Amino acid sequence: MDAPVLNNGPTCSDCPIRHRAVCARCDVDELEQLEKIKYYRSFEAGQTIVWSDDKMDFVGSVVTGIATLTQAMEDGRTQMVGLLLPSDFVGRPGRDGSPYDVVATSDVVMCCFRKRPFEQMMQETPHIAQRLLEMTLDELDAAREWMLVLGRKTAREKIASLLSIIARRDPQQMNAPRPGAVVFDLPLTREAMADYLGLTLETVSRQISALRRDGVIALEGKRHVTVSDMRRLLDEAGDDSDGGHLN
Repeated sequence: MDAPVLNNGPTCSDCPIRHRAVCARCDVDELEQLEKIKYYRSFEAGQTIVWSDDKMDFVGSVVTGIATLTQAMEDGRTQMVGLLLPSDFVGRPGRDGSPYDVVATSDVVMCCFRKRPFEQMMQETPHIAQRLLEMTLDELDAAREWMLVLGRKTAREKIASLLSIIARRDPQQMNAPRPGAVVFDLPLTREAMADYLGLTLETVSRQISALRRDGVIALEGKRHVTVSDMRRLLDEAGDDSDGGHLN
């Protein structure tokens, strides 16, 4: 992992993902133990964070930015199989490596923990093990939901679903210029969205333009998105959620 180590990262108590990450239920003493085994690394957009099957000497959480999980087939074809958003966990305790390539889509900052000490803390700290189990089950639920998105939803619903997930999972980067509005920078190119959603680039562009034309979203440039009414975006996605932030 060839990436700069940051010397002045936030403390656990000041971390923007503190209440959603693996350390969410840790008390003061447990946070102090984590401080001793953690370090921050930064990755530029396009940089590989983890290569599949390479030995990992760390686990950690995305603090800012977004990364993709990609799996390669024997004939060289690749498929994006997941997104990592702020607070999502990278690596699996008890495993030497990752089955996927993890690639930074935007600039990414990660809070990393040295793997062996973290595994020891899991055995001694029920809060960490329980929270990691909950996050793993949430990840399983998300994967099952994504099967529905890819298998049954229309192209318009797929685009709306992806936009709503990004908007609701990254509250630290949101800015609300007026009540009810959600503003965020889309971290994926349209090519990456097409790959992830199983659509053509032309279809992605056409559906984004349609959502913009119908007033569901507003765009400044290609990436700066404003959603004036999250309820309407969720209706377009075919979801029945209340539109609150996802944990």
